[in-house]
Amino acid sequence: MKSFKKIAVIGKYPSIEESINLREQLNILISHLQKKNFDIVLESKTQQQFKFDNLPSMTLKEISKNVDLAIVVGGDGTMLGVARMIFDSGIPLVGINQGRFGFLADLNIDSMISHVDLILQGDFVEDQRMLLQTSIIRDDKNIYDSFALNDVVVKSGIRLIELEIYINNAFVHRQRSDGVIVSTPTGATAYALSAGGPILHPKLNAMSIVPINPHTLSNRPIAVDGESLIEIKIIHLDEAYVNIDGQIKFPLDLRDIIKVKKSNQSISILHPKDYCYFEMLRNKLNWG
Repeated sequence: MKSFKKIAVIGKYPSIEESINLREQLNILISHLQKKNFDIVLESKTQQQFKFDNLPSMTLKEISKNVDLAIVVGGDGTMLGVARMIFDSGIPLVGINQGRFGFLADLNIDSMISHVDLILQGDFVEDQRMLLQTSIIRDDKNIYDSFALNDVVVKSGIRLIELEIYINNAFVHRQRSDGVIVSTPTGATAYALSAGGPILHPKLNAMSIVPINPHTLSNRPIAVDGESLIEIKIIHLDEAYVNIDGQIKFPLDLRDIIKVKKSNQSISILHPKDYCYFEMLRNKLNWG
């Protein structure tokens, strides 16, 4: 059983309207953990935002080397940003939802203390989530690398772009569209779902390839084995970019090839033992 002694607390960076409520929730969580004699550190930007000057702080890179557990109080966007920074550390994440959806940050703020206590006592399920490794090749040189927990999106800026897609060096098709989404099972309920892609259970070793507003309606989403190498070649563009998890934007050139594959690393998310993925879907997607 995992033993947690040193815990990092990370908050999202809210609007002015949200900040008072979020500071109160952070204070409740931190005070509770201190009473339980856990060693608490704050992420440095969280401390700057909320002025918990009596606590030590660390950057996310320092957190990745020095703590046993990271508790994120925010939304899915906050979880995505933290996950990309600490993915190679093996530190598990617990997400307390202060956002809109909470597919990743799934603990309810109203019950956070009871659920956090259960997790810290070892009463949890560990959920390993796939990451995507992305490389951009230009003139046979690797000019950019990044990792994504949700998705890698190749998207037009003005007009339709023309792409060729290859899987394991086999030509799949050429498409004219607003772009294409390569998604993990985690990201299947994000942008890919809005674009008509399939929901993939998080335990599947699979990726989805979802066209965005394709010119030819027969260009449909497909799911492929998680060990596949996906290559996207730019055939024509006026303006386009790669977007990583909706948070990092890199401009593309006509010479670029975007390579996407499963990373060797994964992200560990801890849930209470009564967590059910399908119940979460029902609640978040308003299923009957």
